[in-house]
Amino acid sequence: MDRRQFMKQCGVLCAASMLMPSALAVEKIPAESPLFFDISLAQWSLHRQLRSSALSVLDFPVKTGEVFGIRAVEYVNQFFPDKAEDAAFLSQLKGRCDDHGVVSLLIMIDGEGHLGAPLESERLRAVENHYKWIDAAKYLGCHSIRVNITGVGRSADVQSAAIDGLSRLCEFAAARDMSIIVENNVGYASSGSWLAQVLSDVGLDNCGALPDFGNFGDYDRYQGVADLMPYARGVSAKSFEFDAAGNELQTDFLRMLKIIKHYGYTGYIGVEFEGAGDEDSGVMATKELLLRLGRTLS
Repeated sequence: MDRRQFMKQCGVLCAASMLMPSALAVEKIPAESPLFFDISLAQWSLHRQLRSSALSVLDFPVKTGEVFGIRAVEYVNQFFPDKAEDAAFLSQLKGRCDDHGVVSLLIMIDGEGHLGAPLESERLRAVENHYKWIDAAKYLGCHSIRVNITGVGRSADVQSAAIDGLSRLCEFAAARDMSIIVENNVGYASSGSWLAQVLSDVGLDNCGALPDFGNFGDYDRYQGVADLMPYARGVSAKSFEFDAAGNELQTDFLRMLKIIKHYGYTGYIGVEFEGAGDEDSGVMATKELLLRLGRTLS
């Protein structure tokens, strides 16, 4: 039995208990208790600052380390769409990370076509459009790029096309020791079971998931994260707003962390604030919530 099969079987045994709402009270653990995961920052958390030029892309890793005390970053290509083959820019970005002790984990890729397009010519063009981003991510020291597997058509047709598109892209990435990961986001991929089936059918070691606490549409978010955790190469802790006690109002973070831990995940959980309030405050609130609850489970 390989690891993926083992993790799936383990998930069946305890899925019901893991998906139950968390208890109201949480035991307090000393602040120095280690976490079972690491924390990173998704660049989207500061999208308003980046779009208004209040923060530059080159300064994003600097602020991540110096202001937020987070030492790992996840980029979004929307903020530097024409820089995938710009050696000078990539060198500067890598240098900023190195100088401030920040590691680059992945680049989230948007706007490069539909990997799940049923029309083969459209799908292959999308596959090739991602090549340059794999090379850019490799140069920066990332382990993966995050892709979308959207497509227009019937569920079965998009699913078949997505399997083909992902397989082709993973083959290119494997030669560079890089992974391709898919986030639950739009269309059919907002269903955890649909996306998990695609990843299972691709069946390649460098093809994985980026479970996001949100973006599941009508699909139950806790079930969706559980569906995707056997394939997880990262996790996005999406947040919007918090109550006076520091708890996120749309997602039970403790319940999510219990699911994540159940599947043996010990990698990075990315802070991804999407709220309407102050972005810096939202990032810190999300980080502190992860720290507080993570210590209760570690």
